[in-house]
Amino acid sequence: LLSATDINLNSPNKGLLAGAMTDVPVDNAAVARTSAPEGLTLAEEEELRSELAKVEEEIGTLRQVLAAKERHCGELKRKLGLTPLDGLKQNLSKSWHDVQVSNAYVRTSEKLGEWNDKVTQSDL
Repeated sequence: LLSATDINLNSPNKGLLAGAMTDVPVDNAAVARTSAPEGLTLAEEEELRSELAKVEEEIGTLRQVLAAKERHCGELKRKLGLTPLDGLKQNLSKSWHDVQVSNAYVRTSEKLGEWNDKVTQSDL
């Protein structure tokens, strides 16, 4: 299992993790009120609840790490002079390229080319 000490951020933002993001608190009383599925012993249920708490804690830690990485990424982009508009342009360009090389686009372009040849070569 992963803990906060297992994660090496290698980032100047690693000290900013505490309190970076907040999770919705889990109502442990509500969890305790639900009955365990049949076939689970009390010990198995307790072990599963313990594992659940650890996984939820890891999720919170990973969210904090992701937030720190996103801030660091934003700082790097700002220092490089990259704006959100540059990213949008790049995404649109890539998306248009993906459309142009798609099978449907290629087949449609070929068919329209054939029709154009027929129309321009006809006597009408």
